[in-house]
Amino acid sequence: MRLDPKSLTSQPGESIASLYIVLGDELLLVMEATDRIRAHAKDQGYIEREIFTVDQRFEWVNLFHWGRQSSLFSERRTLDLRIPTGKPGREGSAAIEKFCQDLPRDTVTIVTLPEIDKQGRASKWFKALERTGRIAEIKPVRRDQLPHWIKQRLEQQKQTTDRDTLQFFADKVEGNLLAAHQEIRKLGLLYPAGRLTFEQIRNAILDVTRFDVLQLPEAMLTADMVRYNRILEGLQGEGTAPPLILAVLSEQIRLLIKIHLAKNSSRSMTLEQAMAALRVWPSRQKLIASVFHRIHYQLLVQALLRAAAIDRMIKGVAKGDVWEELLKLGMYFAVNDNRCQNLFNITLKGALRC
Repeated sequence: MRLDPKSLTSQPGESIASLYIVLGDELLLVMEATDRIRAHAKDQGYIEREIFTVDQRFEWVNLFHWGRQSSLFSERRTLDLRIPTGKPGREGSAAIEKFCQDLPRDTVTIVTLPEIDKQGRASKWFKALERTGRIAEIKPVRRDQLPHWIKQRLEQQKQTTDRDTLQFFADKVEGNLLAAHQEIRKLGLLYPAGRLTFEQIRNAILDVTRFDVLQLPEAMLTADMVRYNRILEGLQGEGTAPPLILAVLSEQIRLLIKIHLAKNSSRSMTLEQAMAALRVWPSRQKLIASVFHRIHYQLLVQALLRAAAIDRMIKGVAKGDVWEELLKLGMYFAVNDNRCQNLFNITLKGALRC
């Protein structure tokens, strides 16, 4: 059964379920959804709580050992089963199917997963979860939806503002819902209920706004040069070390080159298999795939050579404006594909020396 995340635990006349699956990549919204389930369970007497996080060292047999244990005081329990990668593996897949066939008594189980691709949704373990539990799928908040999302959150604390100020707010938090949530809560503490002015919001946000270097690769890969330039200027103004910025951007370029090499080394390998082999997170595979199809291999090698030149400038071996060159590095991803055909003939060996 699929549920609207907003009414996850408020279906009229509906008792609490034994199994919930919360699916999505928006950390804040996933946290809020699971918090609502846990609070609802606690109200109905499910007091004890256990958390299992699935990683490479996780032993699935522990899931069944825990399920067979009776609570010391026979109290109802809540189990948080978290699978950050969304890929339980062969052993985990079989364990999940078996677990769904015989759910532990007096237990509310909450399974947390990232966004699952088409292949994952067709798997037996995911189908078992769908048949047995109630699924709440958390959709990401797009950039164009963020001002309205902020407006709704402000209204929850009886505050409002105008459309332009909402857009300013959205631009400053750069799509980070956790950051937006923190700023909204702060506005609730600083100002009373009612209409907020642009100056009030600007003063509150600018005091703590920090451009995150990890936002830069997304702007580069999506060829959003306006955003890329804004973040880069913010990092420069805050005194962020250029070697850190260069390392983060170079890592993405190398990843795309490695995907090309993996695909070229085996004609039978799909793009999805190449990304999985290189441990690209499921939540990023759609973005990486779009860049792979848009940017030619030769252009990626050229970008990596540019990164090597910037590295020499940072170390004082070569002359040049490091910040201007970092801006040009991002522009490689804004180049039209048709222009890539006549790029310089550069060997990979020369590019990887950086």
